[in-house]
Amino acid sequence: MKYDTIVLATRNPHKTEELRAMLAGLPLTVRDLREFPDCPDVVEDGETLDDNALKKAREAFRCTGLPVIADDTGLEVYYLLNAPGVYSARYAGEDATYEDNNRKLLHEMTQVPARRRQARFRCVIALVGKEGEHLFEGKVEGRILLSPRGSNGFGYDPVFRPDGFEQSYAELDAEKKNAISHRGRAVQELLSHLTR
Repeated sequence: MKYDTIVLATRNPHKTEELRAMLAGLPLTVRDLREFPDCPDVVEDGETLDDNALKKAREAFRCTGLPVIADDTGLEVYYLLNAPGVYSARYAGEDATYEDNNRKLLHEMTQVPARRRQARFRCVIALVGKEGEHLFEGKVEGRILLSPRGSNGFGYDPVFRPDGFEQSYAELDAEKKNAISHRGRAVQELLSHLTR
């Protein structure tokens, strides 16, 4: 194991809970930025998911001095030319809620037939520490539903159905979702690096 402590560059309790579950079982203390109130919030103004993940990880590493992982995730809807993509978290505006973003997405997909509703979730994880910088990526193909389904998860989970499943991400239990999700796949790449 390369580290005994790692910091998640997030203050989002949902993301921390999901990542902690994926890293469970490792001899690793997982902290997040709620424990480092002096660390500044980072403006995610990169042009790509890679840019944003690296920017967040670099800033948190500078602030904490500990190895950091940061992720940026985007929902890419092919009919919308891969929007919302890097703007997924603020698709309906800077202070948009998850519900606002889902509402806007479903409104833009109102007349789109089932055969044209393909999308993918993509997650890029950056690891920044004294030994350097690394990027890990995970993707999951699926479809945008006609309306939200399920109450698990967060973000676009209620409107995204992964290929091979009848349920939305938000209808899957956390263990199943983590096993097949874009973030889960990126974390698997990260884990193989950390345990090498």
